[in-house]
Amino acid sequence: MRSFQFGDRVLDLTCTQVMGILNVTPDSFSDGGTLYSDDRPRLDKILCRAEEMVAHGATILDVGGESTRPGAVAVSVQEELDRVLPVVERISAGLDVIVSVDTSSPEVMIEAGRLGAGLINDVRALGREGAIEAVIETGLPACLMHMKGSPASMQENPEYDDVLDEVKLFFKHRIAQCEAAGINKNRLILDPGFGFGKTVGHNLRLMNNLRPLAVSGLPLLIGTSRKSMIGAVLGRSVEQRLAGSLATVALSVMQGASIMRVHDVKETVDVVRMTQAVMMETIENNEGG
Repeated sequence: MRSFQFGDRVLDLTCTQVMGILNVTPDSFSDGGTLYSDDRPRLDKILCRAEEMVAHGATILDVGGESTRPGAVAVSVQEELDRVLPVVERISAGLDVIVSVDTSSPEVMIEAGRLGAGLINDVRALGREGAIEAVIETGLPACLMHMKGSPASMQENPEYDDVLDEVKLFFKHRIAQCEAAGINKNRLILDPGFGFGKTVGHNLRLMNNLRPLAVSGLPLLIGTSRKSMIGAVLGRSVEQRLAGSLATVALSVMQGASIMRVHDVKETVDVVRMTQAVMMETIENNEGG
């Protein structure tokens, strides 16, 4: 068992865990606005969605108050706090699930930690001023994601000499910087950042080489759900990308991914369980032979 501490909860990351996405934003690329009414988050809808995801097998819920889709408009810290904190507080108090907060803002990290969050999930890899210090203050683990550029410009012709090498080097540098600041590397999770400053070719190369990205043996979080790479390969609109998303789930589980960040929890849990059952049978046969 590979135990990982998320605040006051522990998960076994030798088994792939499913993280349900809860975007409390009006403009996220896939589900923006579905939990909104009259330009504000609908807490009743959000809690119903959260309960449904937990019932379907999500062990982590990722709450985000700022869209990071290409070209997304930035929101103020106060607006992000207003969107995120009531959700974190209600879910933490009412559901047996780990609450992850998808944020780059130190203020949101600290306040969410006080209200019961168990993970800081930062697309900017704790790059904003004060973010590392905020994580240290909360005592929570953090997920570091690779992104080339910023959400506003990241998809404007991204280039790499070798995307695999560059992502690995980025992780090594950020892990070293976190450790130097006082964050033990065993509190870190890594996310290759599918769709964040990468072409379809870059994304496919990363998907085919996940194991080398687990720098220092740290857990990998994979987020490919409904993304444009699937649309580009299959020619499918956002609402038609479930099958392609599930294919990337199976591929990720087979390569040792620890957490899958998804919109479609029920279907993903089935794929994870089935893939792991096949993998376990293979291991047992090999040991027996």
